[in-house]
Amino acid sequence: MTFCAIDFGTSNSAIAIPASDAKGMRLVPLEADHLTMPTAVFYATDRHDLPQGAVPGPTADDALPRCHGRAAIQAYIEGYEGRLMRSMKSVLGTALADQTTEVGQGHGVKYLDIISAYLRHLRLKAEQAGGQPLTRVVMGRPVFFVDDDPARDAAAQASLEAAARSVGFDEVAFQFEPIAAAFDHEQHITQEQTVLVADIGGGTSDFSVVRVGPARAARLERRDDILANHGVHVAGTDFDRHLSLHSIMPTLGLGAFGPSIGGQPPRPVPSRVYFDLATWHLINTVYQPARVAELRGMGDFYGDPRHHARLMKVIKDRLGHALVGLAEAAKIETAEGQDTVLNLALIEAGLQAALGGAEAEGALDSDLQRIVACAHETVRLAGLQDTQIDALYFTGGSTGLRALTQRLQAAFPHAAAVRGDRLASVATGLGLHAARRFA
Repeated sequence: MTFCAIDFGTSNSAIAIPASDAKGMRLVPLEADHLTMPTAVFYATDRHDLPQGAVPGPTADDALPRCHGRAAIQAYIEGYEGRLMRSMKSVLGTALADQTTEVGQGHGVKYLDIISAYLRHLRLKAEQAGGQPLTRVVMGRPVFFVDDDPARDAAAQASLEAAARSVGFDEVAFQFEPIAAAFDHEQHITQEQTVLVADIGGGTSDFSVVRVGPARAARLERRDDILANHGVHVAGTDFDRHLSLHSIMPTLGLGAFGPSIGGQPPRPVPSRVYFDLATWHLINTVYQPARVAELRGMGDFYGDPRHHARLMKVIKDRLGHALVGLAEAAKIETAEGQDTVLNLALIEAGLQAALGGAEAEGALDSDLQRIVACAHETVRLAGLQDTQIDALYFTGGSTGLRALTQRLQAAFPHAAAVRGDRLASVATGLGLHAARRFA
């Protein structure tokens, strides 16, 4: 029973191993009793002041200690010296995957090696829980790592497979994440259904039309039951970015104008830095010395000098990730349609930004429209009408956003809305597939 299943998510990850009684699969507690763990790594650069949970690198030439998951995020929040990496999955299929990024004190690490380090941590946790080595794995993957580019999408899967093999897995198989969610749903129904699985996580919104039912559950090969797959690279981290751009970045100057020079109309403040500060995997590019020097010299571009002062405060204190975290918290607080106020005191005492529930939905409108359109297209690709969908199965962390689920339910009014475990149903389904494939 040397196999497992890994749900390597943009925001959270989980791993399933065979149950101790060899009957079924179980999820491994990764941090205390938590069955899922944030997909995050923190590289600690001050060896005299290491955060709790820091562990050495796996090799002698890997000089920086690191923390994973909640410990990584907490180390960052508490202000330990180092670099936090999140949304690593987003680099798969991009030019960044093979590039080296500085993590502190002159140490550089390839993005793909950061992913490998995280997978190694998951494998170690699972081996400790199961008491035996794990050499075979089923890994989840989105329907599309990269939209409309089959070559880059294949390269993304190949990169993830290489990372899995580099940490000790000899046999690596893949299963689409929404299909795994369908396997989880299948355990709880008594008759055959045609299900539209909506797996909406941190990085991608994936849809699948799948036939499920008790008579089909025992079949190992389920390809004939998969009627269509489709997806779009829009999800939770995009929501966070748009809310940051809508409510936080204007306090730093986004959308503002410079002074009038020679009677000419004022020009807009350059906006690129704000989009980079609102995007997880681009934030650290703003802190590069040459970029900092350039931005420091742009004070004359601002009609309101407070905007430039706040921007430089964010850059000097490296607050970019903390601001995206505030946007994510605002997304959660407005998820049910209520209003909230973002406390931006870390930038300037007393600074706040109000965000209404309807206003938040409006900021996300274009993303929500793309996701709903993708759902309709998936059903069309299956050769079905919307009325032929029996159930709409929600999984993925972003399905906690009421505006999103309401729009999808309105798009398929004849389908029963079913909610799986938002964070763990994919891992559970991948575990079921791993047991069928390897056991």
